[in-house]
Amino acid sequence: MVHSGLPEPSERVRALHAQMTLDEKLAQLVGFWVDQGGEVVAPMADEMATSSKYEEATRHGIGHLTRVYGTRPVDAAERAAWLAAEQQRLRTQTRLGIPALVHEECLTGLAAWKAATFPTPLAWGAAFDEQLVEEMAGVIAGSMRSLGIHQGLAPVLDVVRDPRWGRVDECISEDPYVVGTIGTAYVRGLQSEGIHATLKHFVGYSASQSGRNHAPVHAGPREIADVLLPPFEMAVRDGGVRSVMNSYAEIDGVPVGADPAYFEKLLRQRWGFDGVVVSDYFAVAFLHLMHEVAANRGEAAELALTAGIDVELPTGDAYLEPLAERIRAGLTDEAIVDRAVLRVLSQKEELGLLDDGFAFTPEPVDLDSPAHRDVARRLAEESVVLLTNDGSLPLAEHPGRRVALIGPNADSAEALMGCYSFANHVLAHHPGTPVGFEIPTVAEALRAEIPDADITLVPGVDVDSDDRSGIDGAVAAARDSDVAVIVAGDRAGLFGRGTVGEGNDTESLELPGVQRELVERVVASGTPVILVLLTGRPYAIDWAVSGPSAPSAVVQAFFPGEEGGGAIAGVLSGRVMPSGRLPVSIPRSAGAQPYSYLHPRLGGSTDITSAASDPVLPFGYGLSYTTFEHAGLRVESAAAEDAVAASATDDAQIRAGETFTARVTVRNTGERDGTDVVQLYAHDEHASVTRPVAQLVGYARVDLRAGESAEVSFTVPPTRLAFSDRTLRSVVEPGGVQLWVGASCADRETETHVELTGDVYEVTADDERLVRTRVTSGVVV
Repeated sequence: MVHSGLPEPSERVRALHAQMTLDEKLAQLVGFWVDQGGEVVAPMADEMATSSKYEEATRHGIGHLTRVYGTRPVDAAERAAWLAAEQQRLRTQTRLGIPALVHEECLTGLAAWKAATFPTPLAWGAAFDEQLVEEMAGVIAGSMRSLGIHQGLAPVLDVVRDPRWGRVDECISEDPYVVGTIGTAYVRGLQSEGIHATLKHFVGYSASQSGRNHAPVHAGPREIADVLLPPFEMAVRDGGVRSVMNSYAEIDGVPVGADPAYFEKLLRQRWGFDGVVVSDYFAVAFLHLMHEVAANRGEAAELALTAGIDVELPTGDAYLEPLAERIRAGLTDEAIVDRAVLRVLSQKEELGLLDDGFAFTPEPVDLDSPAHRDVARRLAEESVVLLTNDGSLPLAEHPGRRVALIGPNADSAEALMGCYSFANHVLAHHPGTPVGFEIPTVAEALRAEIPDADITLVPGVDVDSDDRSGIDGAVAAARDSDVAVIVAGDRAGLFGRGTVGEGNDTESLELPGVQRELVERVVASGTPVILVLLTGRPYAIDWAVSGPSAPSAVVQAFFPGEEGGGAIAGVLSGRVMPSGRLPVSIPRSAGAQPYSYLHPRLGGSTDITSAASDPVLPFGYGLSYTTFEHAGLRVESAAAEDAVAASATDDAQIRAGETFTARVTVRNTGERDGTDVVQLYAHDEHASVTRPVAQLVGYARVDLRAGESAEVSFTVPPTRLAFSDRTLRSVVEPGGVQLWVGASCADRETETHVELTGDVYEVTADDERLVRTRVTSGVVV
């Protein structure tokens, strides 16, 4: 199906456009960074010759105001008053009276001073909870709307391909379906409150060579179509997203920002996207400065506009003077500007900015209200993953203990927050400025959680230094205690200011600094050790999972936000039942990268190579303080009224392209109430192209009391078994498919076989993309 792109603009938009001079048109296609100073909060920002004369830059109007609240620690009420006056000035003192669209970062909450900080997207993936992520996004959007913000630069829908890449903490998962469902939930939540979401980064950014930021991408068209694009398609078609941001990447030598095949042909004509495409910061100028496919910024502007990038952010480095010169010299057709301006004006009309009575009236707002903290707490608790446990956890079962609390992240609030949190993104440039909201560290939360414990705090080492002088003290503290809790991991930052985050890529997947040595030395003390990992990427921790250096238990948390300390303490004490599952594989080594559980047979360990690539722990893995049993997987046609279900050993006959239903019984076999993440996987036995050894088909969080069971049904549309054939058509081929449910992609606890019959089915735009789940037997999800 081919769509015509943006619907016809309204008469009001066309009339406004008809009045515009070239300068007024170009002004609507750029942003202005009001507070930009010497802080490097975007790549190469210090090399951009952006104007600092705001009044001059806005005399023809302006398209966007860039990060009004999110560039420096400004008082929200004072800044809101400034913004209200500025919008009034734009309405009354510019010729056309068009207000500015205000955008902000909001990946882990509104990136503004004193605003709530939520878990990072990798933690969303670990929670496997679409509904809660949608709720979180709605709360974030409420704060943004109250401050006069219109557009949020989130979510990130890049699929994790290589954990060495620094921006993994901004991503949701290595599985495109998890990325798509949870990312689309975020879009729904943000846009339910009138804030336009922006998909990042379209497309291929996370597949960069060797996990290096901005490095070339060598992905083939099938990997792009089957792995990297589906989350974006879901957010466009199922989520109705209003904005998309381009990727910095080049794919097979062509920068995405200069390729109409992605924006005009795929995004608009095939998927029917009718919103606005914005550039990643400085991406247009990068076509000249970094990709070198344009001789100057004017050529770069023409390439980007032709490709379909409507708005240049954060400023007008290319779309203003350089482009104006080319148009006035007759080198560039003004029609590409008109196309973009009509889209931008239509977006402003949709947001109400063109209404005669538009005015932003500031109102009192609590940016870290009890509602914010409640959602932050629940999502943090759901995201913590218990990786190993020999019975040392929960600590509540061993009362009265002396606890040695060790490690560089044990008493660090910054270690709970991701790269795009305001604290790590902006406040790092303003030392001494308080975060502005309560964010208990693990140490503070653990003292409150188990007040009767005698807790001794010893950092031992720094996150990323080679200083070993504190290790002996940590070992001594462990020997004098009944249990040692080591909180190790990352410190998020940007461009070398941290161990993970934008621009902080790594060659090694060992824990930064000498943290592994700290853990091994403390384990050797003989005291039981609980290792808590606060990280923005999965690390190669085979030594911590098994062998003589393995701690008694390992807990993984992916930057769980302002309530993360309490969530971790709750899991350690046993108050919180662990329910997180790995959204990414735990890697064997840096040398085994890039790796994905979605690999074909020859992409894993085999007898024909001596190099092992299998992960230490697989995608979907996670333990609890109770146990779950999955049994009786069976499949039936969703269309048949009196379908006879196949047993676990009988083949179900389903036509290729037909929706089917898979049912499985899950039972809590332990002595405590808990939550299971039921995971349905598939493997296409023989196909015209190689297929993954395992692929997640659907998932569901199921709450079960001790001893309780429930039936979980997955209604699976044909798109979940579709792939790009040799001609790059999305098809479902007839043949055998293995289906199973287990505790991870590698666990086939209950399985069955499906025979797809009939002709090859070609997927259409009208096909459902989402698996519908239903839980019965007294449990509702």
